[in-house]
Amino acid sequence: MTDTPTTTRPAPKAAVTLTPRAEARIAELMARAPEGAIGVKLSTPRRGCSGLAYSVDYVTEEARFDEKIETPGGTFYIDGASVLYLVGSTMDWREDDFSAGFVFDNPNAKGACGCGESFMV
Repeated sequence: MTDTPTTTRPAPKAAVTLTPRAEARIAELMARAPEGAIGVKLSTPRRGCSGLAYSVDYVTEEARFDEKIETPGGTFYIDGASVLYLVGSTMDWREDDFSAGFVFDNPNAKGACGCGESFMV
């Protein structure tokens, strides 16, 4: 029997990086979440002029292939079918006098519609 060296790998990096403002917004959402909500989930449904859109919704149960990210304010999920479109993205929360919403810096997006509602990969 030979001693086989073991290798240690770092924990896998999350597909999406959340900024502190995005984490704070998730905490606000979870503080007033409907009964039964266990977290907030990001998905990319087919919608809009460019094909895919970002959708953030409450989730009441974990899905088998969803990525799970624990944040200080609550659990954030990424839809398993959407992960490939989102790898390397950053999610931020921005507010100004006229609008407020999550904003995504997605290196996989090859284009977006003029209104910013949808993107293509």
